[in-house]
Amino acid sequence: MDEDRARTLAQWLDARAEGGQGDDRCMVDGGVSLTWAELARRSRSLATGLAGLGVKRGDRVGLWLPNRSAWLATFLACARLGAIAVSINTRFRSAEVGDLLYRSGAGVLVYWPGYKAIDFEGILAQCGAEALQHLRTVVLYGEGDGVLPPAPAGKQAVAFAQLLGRAEMKDDEGGADAPCVIFTTSGTTKAPKLVLHKQENVLAHARNVARQYGLDAGKRFLLLPPFCGVYGFCSAMAALVSDSLLVLEAAWSPPQARELIAQHAITHFAASNEAVAQLLDAPGSEDAFASLELVVSANLNPAHADVPLRAAERGIVVSGLYGSSEMQALFSLCDPAGEPEVRGRAGGTPASAVARVRTRDPETKALCAPGVPGELEFLAPESGFVGYFNDPEATRAAFTDDGYFRSGDLGTMDGDGETFTYLARIGDTLRLGGFLVSPAEIEAVVQEHPAIESCQVVGARTKEAVRPVAFVIARPGQPVPEKDIVAHVAARLAKYKVPVRIIALDAFPTTASANGTKVQKTKLRDMAEAALERG
Repeated sequence: MDEDRARTLAQWLDARAEGGQGDDRCMVDGGVSLTWAELARRSRSLATGLAGLGVKRGDRVGLWLPNRSAWLATFLACARLGAIAVSINTRFRSAEVGDLLYRSGAGVLVYWPGYKAIDFEGILAQCGAEALQHLRTVVLYGEGDGVLPPAPAGKQAVAFAQLLGRAEMKDDEGGADAPCVIFTTSGTTKAPKLVLHKQENVLAHARNVARQYGLDAGKRFLLLPPFCGVYGFCSAMAALVSDSLLVLEAAWSPPQARELIAQHAITHFAASNEAVAQLLDAPGSEDAFASLELVVSANLNPAHADVPLRAAERGIVVSGLYGSSEMQALFSLCDPAGEPEVRGRAGGTPASAVARVRTRDPETKALCAPGVPGELEFLAPESGFVGYFNDPEATRAAFTDDGYFRSGDLGTMDGDGETFTYLARIGDTLRLGGFLVSPAEIEAVVQEHPAIESCQVVGARTKEAVRPVAFVIARPGQPVPEKDIVAHVAARLAKYKVPVRIIALDAFPTTASANGTKVQKTKLRDMAEAALERG
């Protein structure tokens, strides 16, 4: 079958491995090259091995691995069986891992005992018997000749290398509509939802992204975000379906990433704006980036909002994007030909020609005109999710009657009716003076003050109304003159947008997600309301 017509992941991989490209490199994993034929052989053998462990269509397999080819090979093996890979962040600990294993019902878990000295066995022991009740077998990945540890109590342990020695499975038990992977949402106040995607949409979205990014057989893509989040997963799939060379490194290191960019003449990579800033600041980076054609950056840290401009001064094009666990990452891209201040925004044009975007007033429920903030709603037949795993009620609530996904994000449509701008999470949006206000608008003005390095604005409830409160991190050696900063904002914004307090912190409270570190706005709101109560 022609790989461009393949609708299942096994069909696509087999066509690539057997269609005259088998001996071509598909990735470089920790400095070791891997061909399409080798990836196919490993994946097929793993499928046989997993089937021998009782994995069948619809079953769940936990992938608790860093960015190694073993992650992709196991994911593709699961897809061949019609099984579902459950993505687990290596930074997760017992509460998170136990919750994921229990709610997904994963019967097999793959992990690397020696990775970064993480006590995987101790973490599993702390999960407790109830959380692990569905888990039958652990598959232990390793590199080198190290002795693998024993399995958790009552579980079977199998070496990953043992599964690689099995005969190759050529049958495809999956299907275009077969669910193949679970990612988690990034909720911080309750257990995250389990987001389920199907094979056909994984492939369709990857092809659309590849076209939008200009990826082809001559390009080289450095993967920085982890596979366990949609950002890393979608980046890897876009590189692979386009036949670009995918370059992997298990752990994030700015100096190492800089060396890989220079060594492999990397043309594309995706990262958080904080990671891009760290790369720009890495020693010896002045001459390392000549090969770069496009860097896509998720604006997760407001302290690095100037990254597109900084990069442009070095001749590097950095564009903002938008995505979610439900719509997949890299859903849209800002025009790389735009000015740095414009192309660095979150949002842009959808990768899919059949995707549609609109905004709706969260209170009146009326559709918004271009430029008017409202909740972003998406119709995404080529990238949207199947639903939330084992949660039909939440799945129904996530969609409008006419099939649009309710994102929970605030944004605006541009005048052309196709491009959009993401502003903030609805829960973070402020209703001030009767208007919806993005905290980013106020944060940007506060950060113009010479004493301020970074700012986060939240809404604090008072007896009268919701009032904006700004938390700031000062530049080194600078005091935080609260009255002066308030006056600075008052001279530039409407009165109802001026913070009632400026509160200095050494660091913002954060939580780690698969796609980057995010500020805990809920905790900041609690701190703001407590500060106002104290007067």
